[in-house]
Amino acid sequence: MDDPRTTTDTPGEGTVETFGYRQELKRSLTFTDLLVYGLVFMVPIAPFGIFGGVFQASGGMVALAYAIGGLAMAFTAASYSQMSRAFPMAGSVYTYAGRGIAQPVGFIAGWMILLDYVLVPALLYLIAAIAMNSIVPAVPVVAWLVAFVVLNTVVNYLGIEFTARVNKVVLVAELVVLAVFLVIGVVALASGAGRGFDLSPVYDPDTFSLGLVFGAVSIAVLSFLGFDGISTLAEENRDSARSLGKAMIAALALAGTLFIAQTWVAALLVPDPDTLIAEGDAAGTAFYDAAAVAGGAWLSTLTAVATAVAWGFANALVAQAATSRLLFAMARDRQLPAFLRAVHPTRRVPVNATLLVAVVSLVLGWYTATREDGITLLSTLVNFGALSAFLLLHVSVVVHYVVRNGSRNWWLHLAVPVIGFAILVYVVVNAQVTAQTLGFAWLGTGLLVLAFLVATGRRPELRTRER
Repeated sequence: MDDPRTTTDTPGEGTVETFGYRQELKRSLTFTDLLVYGLVFMVPIAPFGIFGGVFQASGGMVALAYAIGGLAMAFTAASYSQMSRAFPMAGSVYTYAGRGIAQPVGFIAGWMILLDYVLVPALLYLIAAIAMNSIVPAVPVVAWLVAFVVLNTVVNYLGIEFTARVNKVVLVAELVVLAVFLVIGVVALASGAGRGFDLSPVYDPDTFSLGLVFGAVSIAVLSFLGFDGISTLAEENRDSARSLGKAMIAALALAGTLFIAQTWVAALLVPDPDTLIAEGDAAGTAFYDAAAVAGGAWLSTLTAVATAVAWGFANALVAQAATSRLLFAMARDRQLPAFLRAVHPTRRVPVNATLLVAVVSLVLGWYTATREDGITLLSTLVNFGALSAFLLLHVSVVVHYVVRNGSRNWWLHLAVPVIGFAILVYVVVNAQVTAQTLGFAWLGTGLLVLAFLVATGRRPELRTRER
């Protein structure tokens, strides 16, 4: 029999009415839908786009960076799983920290994760637009940017069920491209191409150091961000709250395995690894160059097009959906303007929040497209915001379960969050200085906004009963 102090079930688990809200979003998503959503959000071929940066930062040990990143995120996924069962509502870490620790802390957690959620669609659109421009130079980057934003906004407006169907089709396409690369890459290595099979992508004694690898992890975790987006669909999940946690862990495990496999093969195929480590990958073509070594120009083009479609359409599609749900949840609690809580009467999606994300993505994408460091600037800020919010998530598990409810499940409710917290702190400390500076500036802005809300009588308050 379960110890009543360790159980995560509550009467009415999986309902928002228990916490004083009306069920406004449509409950239609199954475990498979959630799993596919998480995989599409993370993008099974995500390393294609940032492979060169991780390779340089890790001294060539790119597979090791992804393995450590996956381990770090596994502890975070476990904490998400626990909190999603305790509080099965939209809002992700904003909801969990707010109810698990205190309402003002929830606001700060939501504010920091906004740095991830609001900026990541712009980052995805920008990377995809640049990739497509490199393939079809006659069409400018801005035109591709507008096309991706409009397409995804229309799909999200049509409803979460339509989005889920599109996700499945895109996921299959991504997996086919990845399978083609892995098969051809392994055959090429077996035939003598590249450096042949060795363990250098996992461990290179000539360059290894913890600081070096964790610095690379701070970049590699960008590929893992997205499993947490599953939690934003809590009010559209038709199964029990447990399915959210299971979907997050399963998506993370599958994506992590694929990330390690593809980066290991690609690292062994890089034409000039020493130059890549010394000079970096300013053009962002390192993975496509490795693909060319394995299969020629056609495979290089295929992987480039797949990256553009996966990042600019599939990933941005689910990122826009997740961001709109977070804005909806914060607006519902009077922490953001009220118009963001509007739900379409028939399609039952947060329509104003969806449109706002589209506008912000377009403006930011347009602006950063004019900067040489646009992609780097957005990616570092996205990572800092996510990791900072994850730190508060781990704290919320300990406070809610151990401190408040006297849980004696020391592994899930104490050891896991503490270990996850320690790993993330080390990653943040080793992150780029620019990310730290801008990230703390965003945190400071959030504290000022919180002070304004309190001073004007809008102190964060989460419902505990129907009003």
